[in-house]
Amino acid sequence: MSSIWFKEYNLDELNVIFAKNMTGFLGIKATELTENSITATMPVNEKTKQPFGLLHGGASAVLAESVGSIASNMVVNDEKYMGVGLEINANHIRSATDKEVTAICSPLHIGATTHVWDIRINNHRGQLLCISRLTVAIVPKR
Repeated sequence: MSSIWFKEYNLDELNVIFAKNMTGFLGIKATELTENSITATMPVNEKTKQPFGLLHGGASAVLAESVGSIASNMVVNDEKYMGVGLEINANHIRSATDKEVTAICSPLHIGATTHVWDIRINNHRGQLLCISRLTVAIVPKR
């Protein structure tokens, strides 16, 4: 199987991106890169929990949108195009209170102007917490 990525990437390069902005604040890190998926983790701590001590649904959405958006930008020629989030949904199935969660992002559709990603977030026991679908618009850079 050939890679979906526009060029060759490695985890160190991805983690430079994840270390910035909101993903850096939340502690999101890439842990695996295959020819068609990205896996990333996020700690469940005071930065990612809601007031009742559970993983905040918004933090799960940030994790999903971040890994999916980065994936889209890895698919296109980043000198000419960029991927921007168009729509995200997240179904929260189970909660987490500690350790970390893991998101696995894989493509459902890679077109010229839109990408659709399936992101599944599991707890440290491998139990499914959240299923998210992200649609990314591919637009020319200005």
